[in-house]
Parts: sequence; C-alpha cells; structure tokens
Amino acid sequence: MRVEISNIANLPTRFGAFKIQSFKEYLPDGCFKEHLALFTDPVPDTPVVRVHSECLTGDALGSRKCDCGEQLEYALRFIHAQGGMLIYLRQEGRNIGLFNKVNAYALQDQGLDTVAANHQLGFSADERTYEMVETILDHFGITRIRLLTNNPKKIESLEGIEIVERLPIIVEPNPHNEEYLQVKKEQMGHLF
Repeated sequence: MRVEISNIANLPTRFGAFKIQSFKEYLPDGCFKEHLALFTDPVPDTPVVRVHSECLTGDALGSRKCDCGEQLEYALRFIHAQGGMLIYLRQEGRNIGLFNKVNAYALQDQGLDTVAANHQLGFSADERTYEMVETILDHFGITRIRLLTNNPKKIESLEGIEIVERLPIIVEPNPHNEEYLQVKKEQMGHLF
C-alpha cells in the first residue's frame, strides 16, 4: 500500500483542540483517498480510538436518516476528554460513494431498508475496509487501543492491533432513523 503523509497541524474545534494529519492512500486504479487522523496532544499509551467512515449527509449536513453525525460528535467529545484519536476514513455510504448513497436513499424512500437498498444497487450491506486504520496506528506507534464502536466488523478487522476495551457509542434514535438503527442491530450485528 502506497501512502503519503502530510505534516501535522493544529485544529481547534468546538469539541476542543486537536492535532490533524492527512494520509493519502494511493489505490490500484491510480486514484487516491485522503483520510484523516485527529488526535489529542499527547496521545495516551492506550488511547481511545474511533474509526469513523465519512458520511457527508450525516456529518456535515445533519441528516436525521442515520446516526453518523451524532456518533462523530460523541466521539470527538469523548476523545478530547479521555485522550486519543479519531480516524476519519473516506468511505462514503459504507464505501459505495455519494452518488450510489443518494440512489440508496431514494430506494429507502420507496420502502427498502438500508441493506436491501445496497443489495438492489449491486453492493453488499457494507463495502468498507479497514486496512488503512492499521497503517495510521502503526505510523503513530500505537499497538493497543480502547476502540469506540458498535460495529463488530471493525473489531474483527483490526487483527494487528490489541483492543483492550470496546467502548459503546450511545446516541438517541429519532423518528427518521429508528428503522435504520434496528436494521444495523438485527441484520448487521451492531452492538447496541
């Protein structure tokens, strides 16, 4: 895997002060994805780590159809208080891309759930991968983490990292995402 790493910069946020660094992952097709690490200074020996996949609609636009924006905010507050790192992976729409995600939303508007919509478009329920996480953690010399997640796939995928504790992310459902959260629990095995 070819990766280019940016310099470190300060990033003051409404959640507190962080450092930020970008990781440019070159893909086999000649394209690239730019991922981020936001971290406290210092990073503890066994930091809290949140692996968060990009969700433009939830993270930036405040969509109520998912819980992504609320999870991101919860994670940033928690990490700032406890010390650690948020790894922001550019894997929009469970890695089907923004265009396909909007098409999946349209199918959901017609009554399909999030998994069925992905399948209708020819994708699996979740196309994300997590190899980049280990690359980023290795860059920082981190081998043991407290993982902030509800997703068992993230736990299973981090084979080279010792997860000493799984910390749940608890966000309140709303009328627009109750079914979505139920599908994540029942069909995707998320730990709520």
